[in-house]
Amino acid sequence: MNARRGASLRQTQWQPHVLAVNAPSAYVPWLMEGGSLTARLKAHSQAFRVQRLHQRSAICLTDEAARIGMHRPGRVWERDVLLRCDNTPAVFAHTVVPMSATATDWPLFSALGERSLGTTLFGDPVVRRGVLEFARLREGHPLAQRARAALIANGVAAPDAHILYARRCLYQRRQGTLLVTEVFLPSVLELIKTSTNKR
Repeated sequence: MNARRGASLRQTQWQPHVLAVNAPSAYVPWLMEGGSLTARLKAHSQAFRVQRLHQRSAICLTDEAARIGMHRPGRVWERDVLLRCDNTPAVFAHTVVPMSATATDWPLFSALGERSLGTTLFGDPVVRRGVLEFARLREGHPLAQRARAALIANGVAAPDAHILYARRCLYQRRQGTLLVTEVFLPSVLELIKTSTNKR
């Protein structure tokens, strides 16, 4: 693999409309969810929990830098979690916050632990939500690699799919920005089937 192709696999083009990523129809309701994804996942499971993988200082991804107002990839606060429904990982979620953000901007971020960030964001009237963007993540993209690695580390087989579908959204609170990316694992489709069967 040449350097240019390697770089293309590590980056992705984020699209403003879900149809641009050509996702299977079963993914579309999840990608398009306009409210809290946490609430939707809770409604499709008996037991929902957030498994924190890490929360630390790190260098943001190339395709995140401009979105959070940085001229080039730089150091940010980073948080990776698995969202589990009935103990099955359904979504890999990745959050970055510029180091310039203060505790006043995001007062609860550093102390979230295994609480849901989504619940915090949607419950705060000061938070402004941006528009959703959508992407197809190839196997070489860092977030696809992290999602697969997290599953394997937790004794779950990595998905066979070569493409993972993701969405991201920029949130603003006072002077601070926060970018949340959610990578939908194939197991999320089983939640839709389970919900349908219960009706």
